[in-house]
Formats: sequence, structure tokens, C-alpha cells
Amino acid sequence: MIHVQHLTKAYEDLRRGRFLAVDHISFCVQPGEIFGLLGPNGAGKTTVLRILSTVLRPSSGIATIDGYDVSHEPAEVRRRIGFVSNNTAIYDRMTAWEMVGYFGRLHGMQRDELNDRLEKLFSQLRMNEFRDVPGSKMSTGMQQKVSIARALVHDPPVLIFDEATLGLDVLVARNLLEVIRELREAGKCLIFSTHIMSEVERLCDRIAIMHRGRILDSGTLNELVDRHEEENFEELFFSLLSEHETAETNEQNLASGNYQPPTETLATTEVVQ
Repeated sequence: MIHVQHLTKAYEDLRRGRFLAVDHISFCVQPGEIFGLLGPNGAGKTTVLRILSTVLRPSSGIATIDGYDVSHEPAEVRRRIGFVSNNTAIYDRMTAWEMVGYFGRLHGMQRDELNDRLEKLFSQLRMNEFRDVPGSKMSTGMQQKVSIARALVHDPPVLIFDEATLGLDVLVARNLLEVIRELREAGKCLIFSTHIMSEVERLCDRIAIMHRGRILDSGTLNELVDRHEEENFEELFFSLLSEHETAETNEQNLASGNYQPPTETLATTEVVQ
């Protein structure tokens, strides 16, 4: 459903010159699966998801959603995705019902179909209590539920969640994770980015660990822990990041001629005559 091959996004920076925000990454996500992108801030997760949602164009590589290329067929891709982030803006003067309905009409939904869909979504997301509240008077949790509902209104096969729980209180965040699980059970293809390890441990079927634009490793939670022979996922995560940073530093020093290989310390035995 989602196929990414050697995807790269390069930027020019006055201080650093050309750098890769996304560095030749590859992965795939199937229907009925939650794929987690885990990494610290600045790892490149949001850049990847913006490319998948057609907001950004890749510098090289291929990304397709349901067989449609994100660079060459963006309109078809947008029909097949719903995108939720932690900072999606809402309209102050529109009510929750009006906003979600507006996005349904943008997707070409007819009145009867749209009304049935709105009733279902507002019940599923527990939004009926504020269906007539304008955006300017909504809490953060209410606003995020509206963002989720408008991403789901056209019933897309692919859902993209970018740090979607950031800033939410515990109850709202838990409700969101439950909704994501229900979407998986319904056969949706989901990609979920976060920097919170506990979320991917509880939610994701497979995980890709990102750092500085690269995928360091990917697999199920058990596969990753066993492969690297770590006691738990937290130890694995920090070990991978540390190894990557050390390797990057050595590459930079080698390129500049400052590389010094680690010295071996030999054990010596004092001989007493």
C-alpha cells in the first residue's frame, strides 16, 4: 500500500551547505498494519511524511501510495490519504460539524453519504458534546479530534499520523491510540511517527528507528531487540543512536584528515625477578 524506495530530500544551507534531511530510506507498509517511525526531533520523520502527503517533493527516490506516485500523481494520492499532525489549524468561526462536513464536500461526498459518515465519526470519536462549538472556543483535545475526523471523513485507505499525540492530555491521547487500533482492525494502512518510545511499543506492528535522515534499523519490536542483543527496547534505541553518531563523527574526521583510529590497550604483566 505504501512503498518507499531510496527516498532522499536535500536542502541547501548557508552554514552547512548541502545536507540530506532524508537520506536514501526504504520501507513499505501493508493494509491492516501500523508502521512506526521513531526518532528524536530533527530525525527527518516529518519530512518523510510531508513527502508521502505530497506537501514536499523528494529530491530523488520513489514513493507510492496505493500504486500512485506522490510526485507525478499527487491528486490521486491525496484522495487516498488522511493526514493528522499535532498542529493542524482549524477554522475559528466554524463549528466542529461544519468543519468536518466542509472537508467531506471537498472530497466530493454527497449530502446523504456525508451526513451518515458524520454521525458515525462524531459517535466514534465522542464529539457529539461539542459538535456545535466553534473552533475559537475548543480545547486542544477538541481541536485534535476535529483534525482526526476531517482526516477520516472520506474513509481513506491510508492514514498518516505525525506526532499526533503531542500536547494532548492523557485521556485524549489514550482515546486517539484506541481509534488508531480500531482503524488497523478495519484494514487501514497506518504510519505513525513519534519520539515517544512507549507509544510505538504499545501500538506499532513494525518500527523504523530514524536518526539524522537515515533509518538505522527496522522490524518488529522483538526482532529489533533480539538482533541487537539488548535487554529492552530503550537500551536498543539509545545504543543505535550512539553507534550512528560515532560512525558519523569518524566519517567527518576521515574526510577532513583528522581521523584517529581507537588505540588498543594491551594488558601487561609485571615480572618480578
